[in-house]
Amino acid sequence: MPTRLSAQNSALVLVDVQGKLARMMPDAESLIHRICVLLQGAVQLDIPILWLEQNPAGLGPTVPEISALLRARRPIAKQHFDACSEPDFARQIAALNRRYLILCGIEAHICVLQTALGLLTQKHAVYIVADAVASKQEAHKQLALQRLTQEGCRLCNVEMLLFEWLASAQHPAFKPLLPLIKSLPRL
Repeated sequence: MPTRLSAQNSALVLVDVQGKLARMMPDAESLIHRICVLLQGAVQLDIPILWLEQNPAGLGPTVPEISALLRARRPIAKQHFDACSEPDFARQIAALNRRYLILCGIEAHICVLQTALGLLTQKHAVYIVADAVASKQEAHKQLALQRLTQEGCRLCNVEMLLFEWLASAQHPAFKPLLPLIKSLPRL
């Protein structure tokens, strides 16, 4: 049966876009911009956002372009690569009661992969925003996406997801979000 994502059934999980590591990703500025557009859309549509930081004392904070968009929220610090192993994350996921969990961030083959697998193990439906995840090596990202789809995740991209959340050009957020969507860098 086809899946239809909506603002009412989705939550966004931002995984570890931190410090120097984030700047080491291929085309880092475009990646960060796509994540910022995605976050702005989620905020505009009142979609819950869970914000993760891996070992912030070691890797540093989330990059300022992203953290500025999340001022009203606090990151969930984690040590496990699979965020599901962190009690605070697990509690927040359970409290959301959302059918579809959508992941973006870095690194695709480590924390994004392991968190997605943890969520799948818990019987959540998981989407990966393919143009809003990265690894230092493109081959690692591609292998992660391949494995994630084999394990049962579905792929989407930022533009596809925002339009699916909006569902109609008559949605009140359509006109405010359209300039953001048009600003998305080409791949």
